[in-house]
Amino acid sequence: MVQSLIQKAAVLVEALPYIQRFRGKTFVIKYGGHAMIDDDLRAQFAVDVVLLKYIGVRPVVVHGGGPQIKETLRRLGKESSYVNGLRVTDDETMEVVEMVLGGKINQDIVQLVNRGGGSAVGLSGKDAGMLRVRRKTVDGRDIGRVGEVTAVDPAAVMAAADAGFVPVVAPVGVDGDGVSHNVNADDAAGAIARALGAAKLLMLTDVEGVEGADGELIGQLSVEEARKLIDEGTIREGMIPKVECCMAAVEGGVERAHVIDGRIKHAILLEIFTDGGVGTLIAR
Repeated sequence: MVQSLIQKAAVLVEALPYIQRFRGKTFVIKYGGHAMIDDDLRAQFAVDVVLLKYIGVRPVVVHGGGPQIKETLRRLGKESSYVNGLRVTDDETMEVVEMVLGGKINQDIVQLVNRGGGSAVGLSGKDAGMLRVRRKTVDGRDIGRVGEVTAVDPAAVMAAADAGFVPVVAPVGVDGDGVSHNVNADDAAGAIARALGAAKLLMLTDVEGVEGADGELIGQLSVEEARKLIDEGTIREGMIPKVECCMAAVEGGVERAHVIDGRIKHAILLEIFTDGGVGTLIAR
């Protein structure tokens, strides 16, 4: 019994220098994957965010919602099509994207954080012109209302955080004509992290992290090392855009970026507040 209590105290002592270092800092968390679907993981994610807030960190949540959009489209009798992993987004699809991302999912996460003991507020990338975009093309092909972020005005996020709220951002942007566009959540999170000068960008995924050629988890990479692993083909497929997003964030002024497994309970806290961490850290 006493030994168990001593171990718990040791965990708190290990976390202390990290708590001191990150007080007042901004963390941008890209929330998606299994952590957004499993009820237990959802509840624990909310508690982790609230804990960050209470120890003085300024968390900002940017969420995805691809599977939910796909399912809603299916129920409406509309099949999704993709080009290089990007959803082809016509006007009808964009209406569904806004409804699902900016409506149901965003408000579900807000309520999740509120039930966990925090105070969250939902935002869209359209609010106050937060995410400005241009129409994205893939190999010269028009894929509809899919946006590439060109500028970020973080005023709305900063105002919410300054007022004591946890901002929860839906990745929808607007072009120069005020037309809504679907934005990849990873890209939105990275762009917002750069605009805020965040201390950390945390990417929740459905994999352990970045693996080496031997299949073992790589605990830490420099930008140069990450780029070399991409060129060599060690980092491949769906991990490439996530790592490139982390690299761009770090090169754009974010202190550190992390790729972590959102399927692990309290993965955010384990990565940030323990010496070993549980994912892959990418830093300058």
